[in-house]
This record gives sequence, structure tokens and C-alpha cells, in this order.
Amino acid sequence: MTDARSPASITVVGLGPGGDDHVTAETLAAIDRIAHRHLRTAIHPSAHLVADAPGGATSHDDLYEQADDFDDVYREITARLVTAADEHGEILYAVPGSPLVLERTVRYLRDACADASIELRILPAMSFLDVAWARLGIDPVEAGVRLIDGHEFTTAAADESGPLLVAHTHANWVLSDIKLAVENATGDERVTILQALGTADEVVVDTTWAELDRTVDADHLTSIYIPQLAAPVGREYVRFHDLVRTLREQCPWDIEQTHDTLIPFLLEETYEVVDALHDLDPDDPASDDDLVEELGDLLFQIEFHATIAEQEGRFTIADVTQGIHEKLVRRHPHVFADTVADDTDTVLTNWDDIKQAEKGRTSIFDGIPRSLPALSYAAKVGRKASKVGFDWPDVSGAFPKVGEETAELAEAMAGDDDAATSAELGDLLFATVNVARHLGIDAELALRAASDKFRTRFEGVERLARERSIDLRDADLATLDALWDDVKASAATAD
Repeated sequence: MTDARSPASITVVGLGPGGDDHVTAETLAAIDRIAHRHLRTAIHPSAHLVADAPGGATSHDDLYEQADDFDDVYREITARLVTAADEHGEILYAVPGSPLVLERTVRYLRDACADASIELRILPAMSFLDVAWARLGIDPVEAGVRLIDGHEFTTAAADESGPLLVAHTHANWVLSDIKLAVENATGDERVTILQALGTADEVVVDTTWAELDRTVDADHLTSIYIPQLAAPVGREYVRFHDLVRTLREQCPWDIEQTHDTLIPFLLEETYEVVDALHDLDPDDPASDDDLVEELGDLLFQIEFHATIAEQEGRFTIADVTQGIHEKLVRRHPHVFADTVADDTDTVLTNWDDIKQAEKGRTSIFDGIPRSLPALSYAAKVGRKASKVGFDWPDVSGAFPKVGEETAELAEAMAGDDDAATSAELGDLLFATVNVARHLGIDAELALRAASDKFRTRFEGVERLARERSIDLRDADLATLDALWDDVKASAATAD
């Protein structure tokens, strides 16, 4: 531990855009003077100035392979630096470019050092921006250029149409995500890719929006300049997001809602989306209208919950979208990494393995929501057990179980035991779901279809009864059966 009379300190220096000649004399003097040195990453052309100094340097590149997302990396680096400063008294922390330009660890260090009473010194440095403006031949102030982090493009560039300079575009999948974020792009929009600025390998190439992710092999020294987009990114969603906030602040009903009170609406809108999906007609584009409306209603529920959480200071819709984005990238290593998955079964197996490792789960059933509809819940439970071999090899093993459970239900009914009868009925339903699973049939959909068929036929009974001046409430069972048979026969003739 350091002497209380000599507070710990962290000196942050920037290694410039890439070339050694862009590193300031003040930074070189700090590297030479401070014995305990840290590098956010050694993968930078000027990092050797720190790594090769007497005593070397500690790199934190190991975290990029271990953490789930970049934010976790930056927070862990911050924690390590605070610990090192407390241990050694004075440390140096070197980052690519300038410490004050898109360097999130420095942002976190400000708060962490204040909390730990550690002195934080930040030395000015040249960033990649200075070289970028020179290569692009523009004055960023006069042009009104907005600087964007590539990982936050969808939200940070919302309602922007350019000009934009986008940094941290370190991989082609990041460029692809940026390209796909602009739904109304024609593909002909001009974009300039800037790579390895200030080094001997510098590349500045003009391309089109359509070719953005196919022009270069992006790396940690890649950024892009977008002079003008055809339409602002996410304009419609931003308008919608602002509308939900306004309703939450000004509408008496919206103000009163909580996460709990909104649950029935969330479920109702979800089922209405399912109905709209079932009603889609591939030959009738007009059938899309209902689905568009119902998806909007469901999106409103999602945005409503996020708005409530934002007002409570818990999370925002940006956290939601960022979280699902990063999760999908992690769980598709066959798309974004070097994992090979040539078929759906392998993809699903990898997904489950990654999910189990992420969640630290000990049971195959962890993560199955108990609030699922009962038939869907039963199917998922059976499917999970099947994945570890606890299952019949085919439907010929599952089907006899239905007869066995039927007999046990009859026995419980004969014994006039309500609890046993309920339990045996549940077992019968579970056995039936297992048969459906082995047949590749969704039990939930099958029962829904059967219920719809019954409803349609009974509506026919109602129509026929009205035609014959029969009051269903007064009719005996024989009359109702006769009406049913007539409707059923009529339907068979129509088929």
C-alpha cells in the first residue's frame, strides 16, 4: 500500500494515430520516467515505445478474449489500473490515439480515481482525427462533422444524415452492421475508408455504401467518413421513441402504468401478432397490413417497459438493443468467428452450449420460462431432456404412454380422488405433448387448430339453429347433436 502522504497517481498518455513521429515529447518523457507501465492494447504501431522501455509494460489484451463485450473489458481494465496504482503509487497508462477521443477507459478512470482518491493526469496527444482531416481535406468545424463510435452507430447516429466520421470499425462485421442500419440507403452513397493513418501502411480509399464491408479487411486502425446519407439513421424509430416518452410524461393513463400492470397487454399483443402471422397470405400483400399494425403494438409495449426503466434510472432501450446485438453476435460464432456450423442441428447445439456457459447454468431446464403456455412449456421440458438422451428413440415408444396414462386417469376418477385425478390428467396431457414432439408437431398449434375447428363448426350450429328457429339454450342434446352432424356433413361436402 502507498504512503497516505503520497497519494497514488495514474498518468494517461496517448500513442498517436500510428507512427512513432506522432508521439509527443511529453509522452516519451513520461514513458521514460514512470517505471510501472500499462498498455490498453499492444496491438498498435506505437505500442512498442512502451513495451520496449526498460522494465516493459503490462498489456490488457487478454481481456478482449475473456469478456462478453467491450464495456466489460473497459471496466475491468479500469479496476486493474486502480489496483496497480494503489500497489505501486504511480503508474502510466498508454492508449492508442488520444486519451480524450473515444477512449472509454479514460471516462471510467475519471470516476474510479475520484472514488479512490487517486490523482489522474491526462497528457494531450495527437489523435487519428488530425490525420483524417488532413487526408479528407476538410475543416471538421466548418463542415459540422459528427464523430461516432462504430459500436453505437445505430443509436448514436440516429436522426443524422451526415457528415459523419465513424471510428472503432475494427472488423468487417462492424462495417456490415453499419451498412444494414441505414434502411433507406440506395447503395450508391459515397463513403471513404481510412486505414492505418499516419503509418507506412496508410490506405485511404473511396467506395460506395453497397461495398462498404467488402472493400478492405478492417482492423483496429480502420475508420470511415460518410459525407451524406440518403436518409437519417433510425429517424422513424427516434420519433416513435420520443412519442412514448411524451405519453409517459403527459398522459394520465400512461403515467399510472407499471411493469406489472402492463403484463396483460404484453401477452395480448403477443398473441395478436401470432394471429396476424397465421392470417398472412403469400399471394395478398394487403395481408401484411395487420401484421405491421400488430408488430407496432408489440413494439410499443417493449418501448413502454424500457421507458419506465429509464425513468427509474435502471436501463434504457439502448441497453436493450445493445444487449441483444452483442448476444446474437456471441451466439453466432459460425457467422462472426471461425466456428464451423453447416447445418441447423449444429447451430442449435452451439447455441445451447454457449447459452449454458454464459448463464453458468447447472440444469438443462434453467432458462425455460415457467410462465409459458402449458403445452409449450411441456414441449420445451421434454425437448431439453431429450437432448441428454432421456427420451424414447421414436414415437412408437411415446405413443403407448398415452394409453397407460389414460388408464391411470380412469382409475383415479373411479376412486373419487380430486388431487389424483388432476395429477393423472396432467400426466396424460404431458404424454400427449411428447407424442406431438416426436411427430414434429407443435402441440400448442395443433390444439389451437382443433379449437378453431370446433369454434367454426359451432358457429355453423348457431347459424343453422337461427335458420330453423331453434333456441340453443332450450334445445336438448339430441337436437344439438343433429345440428352438429348437419354442419359437419356440410363442411365435408364443401371440402
